[in-house]
Amino acid sequence: MKDIEQIYRNDFGISFYWKEGNEIISDKIQLLFKQMGFYFSVEELNEFHDLIEDCVTDQNNSDTSGVKRAFDKFLLKTPYVAIDLEISPIELNSIKDLVDGSLFRLHLNEYIYGSGMN
Repeated sequence: MKDIEQIYRNDFGISFYWKEGNEIISDKIQLLFKQMGFYFSVEELNEFHDLIEDCVTDQNNSDTSGVKRAFDKFLLKTPYVAIDLEISPIELNSIKDLVDGSLFRLHLNEYIYGSGMN
């Protein structure tokens, strides 16, 4: 079985790189949540982030009464055109945190081990 190199984790899911032996396979990021797994490139993860932001904006715009209802569902698009997810506002916030945290860690590592090294 392959090992993993964790990128980010919250109560809803996890993101990680797969490892083969001591080598990290860094061209794709595994994102697991709600019994689903997506295997994204960094570009696809950034696209998913933008789609989540669009969904958050739509959620905020559709809530004209100012009352959040936990039973409302939203359609979250993914970078894979054939796959959309039906999610609750709580799930949307959890997925947003997972993706935001993953991208933050990716950018931080890129800076620390890349352009920030002297």
